[in-house]
Formats: sequence, structure tokens, C-alpha cells
Amino acid sequence: MEQTKALNALEPFLALSKSAAHPRAAADLITQATSAPDTYIFAELLQQPQIQVLAQNDQFSSHLRLLQFFSYGTWQSYHDDTSGLPSLNDAQTLKLRQLSLVSLARDRSNLSYGALHKALGLSSARELEELVITAMYAGLLHATLDPANEAVQVTSVAPLRDLQPDAIPAMVQALRNWSERCDSTLGDLEAQIRTIRASAAVRQNEKRAAENKLQSLVRDAQEPDKVYELTSRESLPGMGFNKRSMAETANPIFDAMMESEDAYGSEERGQRANKRKM
Repeated sequence: MEQTKALNALEPFLALSKSAAHPRAAADLITQATSAPDTYIFAELLQQPQIQVLAQNDQFSSHLRLLQFFSYGTWQSYHDDTSGLPSLNDAQTLKLRQLSLVSLARDRSNLSYGALHKALGLSSARELEELVITAMYAGLLHATLDPANEAVQVTSVAPLRDLQPDAIPAMVQALRNWSERCDSTLGDLEAQIRTIRASAAVRQNEKRAAENKLQSLVRDAQEPDKVYELTSRESLPGMGFNKRSMAETANPIFDAMMESEDAYGSEERGQRANKRKM
């Protein structure tokens, strides 16, 4: 929401830049845009041809440089510059300090009163607290003042600062490194998943084999007559059973076999008796 509001506030100056044919008109437009309320994003204005042409003008090139500080610079970098930048009016001074506070708030480990005084060119805690309050009302950040510990506790920062021209390659590289770490982590996870699935398949096969063996033993235990019949038939000769006793439980075919054997035995006994008489 804050970003949309800032872009809408910059829109009139973008329209005016198209008709700023003279370098002085372009320089005045920069002063107006950086002084206007709610204008905090200036990248589109920087890209306008009528604004970029100021880089070739010795008299007004400093205005282009000033716009760059409002786009992605800080109060400290503005004062460290020795190229002769235009002086700031009250509105520009407040805005550049507010934008600098947004950049400093990204490093929340060093937001003490002392560090902020130095970075923002402030001389008292009251001035710092007033600046933080105005930045909060402008929607630039959400913070809590902690006078007891002389620190500013920032909870969130609005995306109202432009990227430096050389920041994009570094960001792309950081994203590429992050993507490679993600790919490596995903590869490790997939390998672990394959190992777990293989182990689970082995355990399942072993479980199935054990269950089949148990079911077979249970079926055998539930059919004792079958086991006894097989065992009994295998041990009949050793137990001394004669053919007649087996015949008592045999079938008709077995009976016929026994009768044939008896007849053959009777004939053989008669032949032996005749031989003795002779």
C-alpha cells in the first residue's frame, strides 16, 4: 500500500519530466520531486531521458547525483560526498533522514540512540524520537521507542527504497546460491526417502513370509487326522501288521489281491506234498 501511494505521488513528476527540455527545468523538477510529500521512490524518475541528460551537464549534474542519494543513498553518504551537491531545504532534509532511517532499520542489531545520532546527523534523543515518529506516521516503518535502553525497536520496514544499480547482480547471485542449497537439500531428502522405502519393502516381504509360514503351521495343526494317517501308513511294516489285519480295513481291490495270493499259496503247498510222497 505504501509503495503504491509513493508511486502515485511520483506520477505527476514523471509526466512533467517529458516536457523538461532545458537542463534547468529538469534540475528544478528534481528539487520539487524530492521535496514533495509522499514521494519516496525515485527509480522511474531517474530513468527518464530528460533527467539522465543532466549527467552530461557540468552545471546541473549535481542535481542528478542528489536524486540518486534520495533513491538509494543515505544521509551519511550525502555528507561524505565531496562533489559539491546542492544544499537541502527543510523538506528534503527531513525526507532524506527518514529514508536513511528505513535503510538503517534493516540492520536491527544496531539501532541504539548513539548509532542513529551519528548516522542521521542528530544531536539529541528528542530529535531522534521525533524523526522516528514522523517516519511511522508516513508509513515508512513500525517501531517502538525504548528511552530506558536508548534504543529503537523496529518491527517492520516498508519497501520504499530503490535498489542500487550494482545491487541486482549481487542479489541474483545470492538467490542462485540459495537455489543451489535448496536443490542439494532436496537431493539428500529424496535419497533418504528412497532408502526408507527400500527398507520398508524388505520388512514387508519378511513380514509376509513370516505370516505365510505361520498360516501353514496353523493349517497343519488344525488337521491332526491327516498327519496321523500319513504317519501310520509309513510305519505299518515296522509295527508288525500282517496282510490279513490290513485287509480288514482295505478296499475290494485289496480283497481280490489277497484271494489270488491264497489260491497261489494252496497250489504251491500241494506240489510240495506230492514231492515228499515220491
